[in-house]
Amino acid sequence: MPENKQRRVVITGANTGIGYYTALELAKRGDHVTLACRNRSKADAAAAKIRAEAPKGTVDTATLDLADLASVREYAASAPESIDILINNAGVMMPSMRTETADGFELQLGTNHLGHFALTGLLFPKLAADAKITTIASVAHRQGPKLDFDNLQLERGYNPQRGYANSKLANILFALELQRRIDKAGSKIISNAAHPGISATELYSSPDGLGSNKILAALAPIGLKLFSQSASAGALPTLYAVDVAGGGTYSGPKSLFETRGKPGPASMTKTAQDPALAAKLWDASEKLTGVGYPL
Repeated sequence: MPENKQRRVVITGANTGIGYYTALELAKRGDHVTLACRNRSKADAAAAKIRAEAPKGTVDTATLDLADLASVREYAASAPESIDILINNAGVMMPSMRTETADGFELQLGTNHLGHFALTGLLFPKLAADAKITTIASVAHRQGPKLDFDNLQLERGYNPQRGYANSKLANILFALELQRRIDKAGSKIISNAAHPGISATELYSSPDGLGSNKILAALAPIGLKLFSQSASAGALPTLYAVDVAGGGTYSGPKSLFETRGKPGPASMTKTAQDPALAAKLWDASEKLTGVGYPL
């Protein structure tokens, strides 16, 4: 990756997994990185490890619970005044039971999409003129049909896999629609998306992920050994999106059906690229979160 002057980076959910390794690499290059995480003590421990390995950069932490819009607003109000890179990385994956956020949203859509939608909008006035916004999606977006706006929160027929796929589809729709609106406004800010392939992270064992399902949690280690790459390798598409990819693009691993390998342009479903669907999701997201964008 190219050497750059120190940039101000905010990354959500960076105390473990691909977020941690993304933050570590950026700090090694000399950037100032804020780990914005739900669990402040875990974020502080991660920051201490990064400082030890990457003395060239600087690291701090902040409390941010994307499943609580009050927390999102509180963090956005206290965030630094000039942000060069915003990485919407945090997420939950396939809890076995339908769970709601503090604001009554289905947990996966509420955290993975609506929380980041609100955060990005609230931070938008603080973004540098040439800032980059990278939102982390997933190959799982392919499993999501067109969003059902009459059952967006999955009150009827909750299915963990469908909920996760919907939230990751929403991530791409959001990232691309944001770039369309940025272009229309004549701004130089860049919005894109990336996915880590199949990477061995704590989501496969934590209560926020497959760990909530005992059967899937037991099978996950076998599948990970066969098909996954390391969390540090899973961070490479994010770094590629931040430093190489342009606006309105989608990046991911290039090998074995985009599950692993060197990063590059990734493929999206036609649904993920549907501007009409993206605009409808945008309108719904504004109404649900109460957050608008100064575009």
